Amino acid sequence: MPTSRLKNCNVILSKRAFILAASAGLLTMSMPACAQAPAGKLKVVASFSILADITRQIAGERADVTSLVGANSDAHVYRATPQDAKTLKEADLIVVNGLGFEGFMPRLIKSSGSKAPIITATTGIKTLEKKKAGGHDHGHGHDHGKVDPHAWQSVEAVKVFTSNIEKGLIARDSANAAVYRANADTYRAKLDGLKVEIENLISAIPSEKRIIVTNHDAFGYFAREFGIRFESVQGISTEGEPSAKDIARVITIAKDKKARAVFVENMADPRIGAQLAKETGAKLGGALFSDALSDEKGPAPSYIALMKHNARALTEALKD
Repeated sequence: MPTSRLKNCNVILSKRAFILAASAGLLTMSMPACAQAPAGKLKVVASFSILADITRQIAGERADVTSLVGANSDAHVYRATPQDAKTLKEADLIVVNGLGFEGFMPRLIKSSGSKAPIITATTGIKTLEKKKAGGHDHGHGHDHGKVDPHAWQSVEAVKVFTSNIEKGLIARDSANAAVYRANADTYRAKLDGLKVEIENLISAIPSEKRIIVTNHDAFGYFAREFGIRFESVQGISTEGEPSAKDIARVITIAKDKKARAVFVENMADPRIGAQLAKETGAKLGGALFSDALSDEKGPAPSYIALMKHNARALTEALKD
């Protein structure tokens, strides 16, 4: 394959390479030939709502982007449907997070018979290992491997997502390369502004007061990037119910560290947050958005809106 084509294809996995890599807990790059773009708009399928929104920002009017897992829905426990298989079979391009996040995707892609190239958005990011409690992985029976897949909680990681999606779109539809590049540049500038806004909000909170209790360990990348400590009841996956031991552990930590607020996800049972707040004396701070957007009427209908909502909610709860 000519070098010029390799540059355009370097973030796209063949269907077979994706399935084999995912089943091994890894996602590595392959070098399939670049297909010619179809007439009209591209049909792009993203695995979940946050990734679909990011993809729409780059594809713009040149693609119809569908999300398999919709708003306020949990990809950890998603059950694929026959319609999902049909949607993938008809796709021109598939966008996934990778890092073991979408446990349902490898089998679904295989069963669909889709021949669409696959973009893995997390290719090249600086990953985090999963947190352990008491020396034991607390993923509650759903194996994502050793890596935390919730990388979109880092704005810097989403800038890498943007570049990967941009390259994948160009490889699939080189005739509209200028459009994708311009859209990606515009979105990266918005992400730069978003990061500054979040940093300014959090910098007003003394570092020793930045301790939050949550129901799901989904904010490790946010914690690393913005200097907030999160203590979670549940592990990387939401597939299992939190145990009494998990809850007791977090209550003890919250009391010892004088955690100031308790948050639950938009997808979670609010009774967990209420129990934690009652037991720890921390403020119940409301809902955070971790793995899914809200619907259009909610406070987080886009990735940027999600991050702004979370940052404002966190800093408001941590204020004296």
